[in-house]
Amino acid sequence: RVDTSWFPSILKMPTPSRKKKIVKKRTKKFIRHQADRHHRVPFKWRKPRGIDSRVRTGSSGMIALAGVGYGSNKKTKYKRPNHFYTFLVKNVDDLELLLMQNTKYAAEIAHNVSFRKRAAILERAAQLDVYVTNPDAKVRHEE
Repeated sequence: RVDTSWFPSILKMPTPSRKKKIVKKRTKKFIRHQADRHHRVPFKWRKPRGIDSRVRTGSSGMIALAGVGYGSNKKTKYKRPNHFYTFLVKNVDDLELLLMQNTKYAAEIAHNVSFRKRAAILERAAQLDVYVTNPDAKVRHEE
């Protein structure tokens, strides 16, 4: 268990300004036709282009074709389930950009930030009232 008593923003976090319902039309990945049958066919989506392809013609019982109709709403696209957009933070100065946007963006500390800089970022985020998505990452555990 991580000692987070020194980090007060976990207790009182900023709330997002707009909470429009996030609708995901499809959460499953679109898989390539016959990728589940053969190892030589990768799962990455490719549009079927054969002249007699059952998937291309839209026969019943076939896999779904990827299309523009599955796109997300522009107002909720790229939003996390907590209704924040993520902003990648690599140093303390990057947090200053979120000073006026703390109800719209949440800070996400980059994976290659050291422990010392990470602690400084968390401390400054608490002062600016910025929500951090990964505050417990790479934090030393007390023994």
